[in-house]
Amino acid sequence: MREGSTLQAHLRIWLLLPAGAAPYGQGMEREDQLYAPVKALLEGQGYEVKGEVGAADVVACRGDEPPVIVELKLKFALSLYHQAIARLAVTDHVYVAVPRPRGRQARRMIKDNTAMCRRLGLGLICVLEDGRTEVLCDPGPYAPRKSKKKTARLLREFSRLRGDPNAGGATRHGIVTAYRQDALACAAHLAEQGACKGAEVARATGVARATQLMASNHYGWFMRVRTGIYQLTDAGREGLVHWAESWEES
Repeated sequence: MREGSTLQAHLRIWLLLPAGAAPYGQGMEREDQLYAPVKALLEGQGYEVKGEVGAADVVACRGDEPPVIVELKLKFALSLYHQAIARLAVTDHVYVAVPRPRGRQARRMIKDNTAMCRRLGLGLICVLEDGRTEVLCDPGPYAPRKSKKKTARLLREFSRLRGDPNAGGATRHGIVTAYRQDALACAAHLAEQGACKGAEVARATGVARATQLMASNHYGWFMRVRTGIYQLTDAGREGLVHWAESWEES
């Protein structure tokens, strides 16, 4: 594929099937129903297109350029990515093509899978219900931009966590965050000492934001009895039992 001659660069324009043609995106039940729209897309860029060549679903050639391969699937699936990655051994110009997702999760699916394709160096084509096609990304090397803000947030949360309260990958019981550990420390102090000023709780527990945390009362564990003074609620006592041993230093 010539430099600057990507499908995406040329095909933010929609390609329509001939008048009277059946809408391929509507009620698609077979992968071969994706073939005609994808073929029209490629032929519009001057490629000669053939289906089921070797192990590839679609192969397109144009002059002396490397071939373009497109793998077809009725939905995003791990097997689709496995096939597409295998085709990268043949050419760098590999696309996956699926019907455009519908429903409440459609936008998220498109966003996540476009990011996946970019990460893997693949292109992504979506086929609409009326047979039009949209190229969401082209194949190519991917270098994700690092976010200093996200890195700082991650390291800040890491440093604030007491011990190692979470088993990696486990979410059934609930994730113990640094914020929850701070709330538990404040709750434990109130359970032992009774109603206290926020400043006293902060000094005793080392939680600098104790007053703000108890005032926000995100978990419903605290109740203000007078200005700046808080006591533990029944929900807070239950929280201490439920999250026992999840906040103390190990």
